[in-house]
Amino acid sequence: QVQLVESGGGLVQTGDSLRLSCAASGLTFTIYSMGWFRQAPGKERRFVAGVMWFGGIPKYDDSVRGRFTISRDNAKNTIYLQMNSLQPEDTAVYYCAARNGGSMPTSPAEYHYWGQGTQVTVSS
Repeated sequence: QVQLVESGGGLVQTGDSLRLSCAASGLTFTIYSMGWFRQAPGKERRFVAGVMWFGGIPKYDDSVRGRFTISRDNAKNTIYLQMNSLQPEDTAVYYCAARNGGSMPTSPAEYHYWGQGTQVTVSS
């Protein structure tokens, strides 16, 4: 079965960095577009960043552009989210998602598989 397993979350201070990882199994990783979403308490799950199955130019939400970088290593079936200059408003559970398709939608409903999430907390 398909599994997406996130890791790398934690408690950091404002301005710190973290790198999240998402290891995928049970799917043909190279044909899935992958995304990172986050959900803060009491809020909807929102798109953060995504990368197409073939690579190409990643897509970012305006709130993280210039601070976060998404990348993928198809040899390891893994994607990463490098998060720099973290702010308290970045505090959320971060989810990895996979989509079998040639586009990069921002709606969570368009993604087929999800990880269990990893908590990122940024203290001020």
